[in-house]
Amino acid sequence: MRKQGNGIIVNISSMAGRFGVPLNSAYVSSKFAVEGLSESIAFELEEFGIRVIVIEPGVVKSDFFQNVRVKGTDPDSPYRRLMKMRVSFLNKAMKNSETSSYDVAGTILDALNSKNPKFRYVVGNDATNSIRMRNSLSDRKFMEWIKAGIFQGKGLSK
Repeated sequence: MRKQGNGIIVNISSMAGRFGVPLNSAYVSSKFAVEGLSESIAFELEEFGIRVIVIEPGVVKSDFFQNVRVKGTDPDSPYRRLMKMRVSFLNKAMKNSETSSYDVAGTILDALNSKNPKFRYVVGNDATNSIRMRNSLSDRKFMEWIKAGIFQGKGLSK
C-alpha cells in the first residue's frame, strides 16, 4: 500500500471497544486494543495515502451462543449468579437484535466506496444508543446504566 501510495485498512471492533462491560473482560480488552491500534496506525499511515476505518457493530443477530460454553456458570464459580444474568441478557439482546451480518457488511462496503470515509462507523441502534450514553453520562452514571441493563433486566435504553 505504501508503494502504490494508497489503500484502506478496515478493522472490525465493537461498541465494546468504547466502554467496558462486566464479565466480558477479555473480549472488551481485545476491542479496546483494536481501537488503539487503529487510531495509532491511522496517524502513521496517513502520509502514505493509507486510510484506516473502524467498524463498531453492536449485537449482531446470529447463532453465536448455540455453540459456546460460557465459563463462570459452573456451580462453584463465585461469578455464577452474575454470569447467568449476563448470559440471559446477551441471549435476549441477540434474539432481539435488528442488526444482521448483512448490515455490517453493507456498512463496510459503503465505507470502502466513500470518497471521504469516516474513521469510525457505528452499526446498529444499540451501538449508537450505548455510545451516545457513554459520551453523555459521567463514568459513575454510565456504569450504573450498564449494570441496570445487564443485571436488572431494564434494557439499555435511556
